[in-house]
Amino acid sequence: MDSKELPSILRDDNISEETNKLISSLPSHKDTGGLKLCKYQGCWYSYNTLQGVLNFQSGFHPQDTDIILASYPKSGATWLKALTVALLEKSKNRSTSDPHHPLQYDNPHGIVPCLEMDVYHESSSPHLDKFSATLRLNVKDTLVSWWLFGNAILKTEPTRSDLQSQFESFCNGTIYYGPFWEHLLSYWLRSLEDPKHVLFMRYEEMKSEPRDQIKRLAEFLGCHFSKQEEESGLVDEVLELCSLGNLRSLEVKKTGKRNDVNHMDYGNKGEVGDSMNYLTPEMEKKIDMIIQEKLQGSGLKF
Repeated sequence: MDSKELPSILRDDNISEETNKLISSLPSHKDTGGLKLCKYQGCWYSYNTLQGVLNFQSGFHPQDTDIILASYPKSGATWLKALTVALLEKSKNRSTSDPHHPLQYDNPHGIVPCLEMDVYHESSSPHLDKFSATLRLNVKDTLVSWWLFGNAILKTEPTRSDLQSQFESFCNGTIYYGPFWEHLLSYWLRSLEDPKHVLFMRYEEMKSEPRDQIKRLAEFLGCHFSKQEEESGLVDEVLELCSLGNLRSLEVKKTGKRNDVNHMDYGNKGEVGDSMNYLTPEMEKKIDMIIQEKLQGSGLKF
């Protein structure tokens, strides 16, 4: 694919001279789709995305009221963004069926933008007035979701050889955004140190215990459900509004775009264990061994 046809965040046409000099000093490689990546502070980025990261690091000043979702790509972020938006809207007494509810007319990624890709991609001092607040799947499912998503945005057919290459990159940590396990560990350890400000959630638990997990998230956000709200079925209404099935049915999901990526390419079927339909037993065993080794002694288990 011609570089000009790539989504803007994957190109290398919006970087400063200073960033270009930095890139020349960093480790680099091309991923399975031929995308140029460089390694910065332990993570692998496309050049335009790195520019956004640098802008963010130099210009972002956190506030006590900020809500930041730190999710590894393709790990249930669309769903978690929707749940967070729905809970914050609930605190404003907005009905889930209200046509003016943000989730009724916009994609979760539009309501809760990615800091380095959407907000800081062009400047270290963007206008943040419109954001009142800025907002984790089985590791093997994440790998498969990444592979399918990559093929979707690059408009290529998924092949076994591509999956093998993606698997190898995933295992050695050279995949886009870097090693999955390092991302998990950093936030897991921080959540143990500062549980008041860092909430660690597992996608599997969100799928198997949705009511308990949404109440846990609501409590963390300071907009817990009252007994009356629970008895009235509001928890189930919020879960239905944020369900992947409902989000996929919205017109904005079918027609909208963000960073040159179709909304319909975000949020796959989200089934825990779907990786077994794609990965060989040998692949699954290797990933299990890597995760066991990397997380050993941390108290974090999958």
